[in-house]
Amino acid sequence: MDIDSSIAPLMRRRVISVERTTPVSEVARLLWEHQLSGVPVVDGTHVVGMITEFDLIARDSEWDAPLYIPFLDAYFRIPGSAHEDQLRRILATTAGELMTEPATTATPESTVQEVATLMYEHQVNPVPIVDGRGDLVGIVSRADIIRLMVVEEELHAEEDTGTT
Repeated sequence: MDIDSSIAPLMRRRVISVERTTPVSEVARLLWEHQLSGVPVVDGTHVVGMITEFDLIARDSEWDAPLYIPFLDAYFRIPGSAHEDQLRRILATTAGELMTEPATTATPESTVQEVATLMYEHQVNPVPIVDGRGDLVGIVSRADIIRLMVVEEELHAEEDTGTT
């Protein structure tokens, strides 16, 4: 398998996911117990968002809003601001309130290179793999791609030395 190959053989098909109503504390427990970097948020089997370690860390960060924000907020609501997003994460109690949506996803037909590019450009890890309906069929993490790189390097080294 190389970077131009389909991601399907590399993806993990047994995916731990959560629903919108899952408490944030349960999401944190799942990430810790299963040593995951993120979990998809699903509605049935349809991916609606993603929660990563970053989202959980951001939830516990200090909110350093400029002094004028509470004053302005009393008169104007500025949707989509970075401060609103940080405050949303801090106050989140459920997966639906904490998740990043829409999730950055790929399909089983995506190449390893395409998924790596998504991870890099969108700064996401892991990436849920969805079918044409948006249903969750697998997941790929940076660790999976790095494992592939190591295996390929070992195979090339064996070929170069003539061992198999």
